[in-house]
Amino acid sequence: MSKPIVAIVGRPNVGKSTLFNVLAGETISIVKDTPGVTRDRIYADCTWLDRNFTLIDTGGIEPDSSDIILSQMREQAEIAISTADVIIFIVDVRQGLVDADSKVADMLRRSRKPVILAVNKVDSFQKFGNDVYEFYNLGIGDPYPVSGASRLGLGELLDEVIKYFPDSQEEDDEDDRPRIAIVGKPNVGKSSIINKLVGENRVIVSNIAGTTRDAVDTAIVHNGTEYVFIDTAGLRRKNKIKEELERYSIIRTVTAVERADIVVLVIDAVEGVTEQDAKIAGIAHDRGKGIIIAVNKWDAIEKNDKTIYEYTKKIRDTLAYMPYAEMIFISAETGQRLSKLYDLIDMVRENQTLRIATGVLNEIMTEAVALQQPPSDKGKRLKLYYITQVSVKPPTFVIFVNDKELMHFSYTRYIENKIREAFGFKGTALRFLIRERSGKEQ
Repeated sequence: MSKPIVAIVGRPNVGKSTLFNVLAGETISIVKDTPGVTRDRIYADCTWLDRNFTLIDTGGIEPDSSDIILSQMREQAEIAISTADVIIFIVDVRQGLVDADSKVADMLRRSRKPVILAVNKVDSFQKFGNDVYEFYNLGIGDPYPVSGASRLGLGELLDEVIKYFPDSQEEDDEDDRPRIAIVGKPNVGKSSIINKLVGENRVIVSNIAGTTRDAVDTAIVHNGTEYVFIDTAGLRRKNKIKEELERYSIIRTVTAVERADIVVLVIDAVEGVTEQDAKIAGIAHDRGKGIIIAVNKWDAIEKNDKTIYEYTKKIRDTLAYMPYAEMIFISAETGQRLSKLYDLIDMVRENQTLRIATGVLNEIMTEAVALQQPPSDKGKRLKLYYITQVSVKPPTFVIFVNDKELMHFSYTRYIENKIREAFGFKGTALRFLIRERSGKEQ
């Protein structure tokens, strides 16, 4: 099930990044970055009162002229409106209500998305309390006085935010169609792939009821199964600043990946695998999604008998942290091997929901421990007591040990490899949670 998306919008210098960093880093837990993947902190996985959500900072604009501020504020608002379930609109109590705030408030109000108004920099309610009331003039509900720097009022703000989250159980029951996000850098052929699939299957592109976002998902029926494809292409942008474009495309990717079960990362065969591809792949890996790497424009490559082998090796080396990802070489233009994509999607989907009996898992673990002794430190050796699978999508396992500190990343990876040898789990990440318990309980 996809996590709700919460976007932060506001003018420069109102404290967006401060608030984002406080919520992402300290008030709320943040998931560790993927090894080998560097990225801006544009988004963070957060939890408040047992509700998980993805927080997005749409900021990063520091222009000089007020006209530019306004046009870029509009773009921020457009991104938030098109991708978020809930929008936090930040204003500055010390600067007071300004024209740009009112214009963005108009856009947000028309979006019919829930908007929570956060009046920032209220470090003292006695001093600034009366100034907060001015922001009722924006016409988007009660202003919430907060201070990102002093960490004041954040609980009340988040309590209000999570009120607007959809009921997770209802959403799960509503729709069990496989959802596939087509992601990748601009111009690698994401839309062409979907158009070709639609053309072959002659199914109408439709808005899917129940989605809270403005994105148009594409429903395609293949061999009696309905698949929902989520395309990350095409946010209308006026400014062409490279950094901003990359930021926006990553925001779009995060929100699409969040809603998907399986992610198809499209790589341009002519250009080869790039750092940005690794960044995008890292987003899907972080979230434990099923992953297929589709190398597009394969018809444009001169080939010999070693081409596929060399190409595969290069991609595997760059994306070394996800060796489980499936790979397919396609051409959206000619339709080469496109129909095989469905077979891979079905296989990955099956692996994502595979459950292994506890007895079998413990047999595999016992054998693995016998073959390779667990690590020890200062005379104390790691003991593995028990393993069990606790969930699917992605398959998640809990291992009970005598000392968590002794369970090195490399030994967890060794156990993972043994489970994969037995059951494959191709195309899906596996998650391992390490829990401590004393040997006496065994």
